[in-house]
Amino acid sequence: MGPDGETISPCCTTGHLHEGHPTGSYRYIDGFQVYYKRPPNNSSENAVILFTDAMGHAYRNNRLLADNFAANGFFVVMPDLFRGDAVPDIVSAGFSASKWLMSHGSQQTEPIVRAVIEEMRKHGCRFVAGAGYCFGAKYVMRYLQDGALDAGFIAHPNWFDSDDALCIKKPLCVVAGENDEVFTGQHRRQMEKLLKTTGVPYQMTVYSGVQHGFAVRCDPKKATEVFAKEQAFNQAIQWFKFHLKTGTRFVGQ
Repeated sequence: MGPDGETISPCCTTGHLHEGHPTGSYRYIDGFQVYYKRPPNNSSENAVILFTDAMGHAYRNNRLLADNFAANGFFVVMPDLFRGDAVPDIVSAGFSASKWLMSHGSQQTEPIVRAVIEEMRKHGCRFVAGAGYCFGAKYVMRYLQDGALDAGFIAHPNWFDSDDALCIKKPLCVVAGENDEVFTGQHRRQMEKLLKTTGVPYQMTVYSGVQHGFAVRCDPKKATEVFAKEQAFNQAIQWFKFHLKTGTRFVGQ
């Protein structure tokens, strides 16, 4: 168990590597690396920060995901949340999940998140949304609390704090898998109950027949998993574009 109470289940680090050739670029912000990709119009006005799962920003699936956000009109920045220490594609027998988590708690990760958001705002990103997968989901929720992010989307979070859900002040879309052993049905119902109390627009969608990690590492040979992954991505795009158009205004703001 990590310093923030979360754990890594085997399903957080397993899945299928997808085919494709990422076309984004790398740069450094305050000493850590980010992967970024500009949209077809080359604008940075409307942006998405992609907070990855434990596999990190260099994992091919995550880079392809970032490229897809860019293809849909967003300037995408995907930071290395682990400073070169992401969980490897093939986990060795000696890998210690608990030790890894101890090295990547909020104290180590939040300075990276803050630096990325500040850098993007400083360089003309007017609308900044957060898309978080597994490990990265909780940071989307935390930065919806103070307006640092304008809208959020999370897929199969590996852990969340009740206060994170209760304190959000911007719209949040949540997608989950029916057979998720980490973000279980009980967790989904708990989160929905908490989100209802906030008065903030939210959406909760459950896809049948899929497990934890489906939105990033689905089996490309299984039509049900591919459908769920593609629909979850489309939800993120439509959620962001709707709140971009409406200015993320809602009753009580």
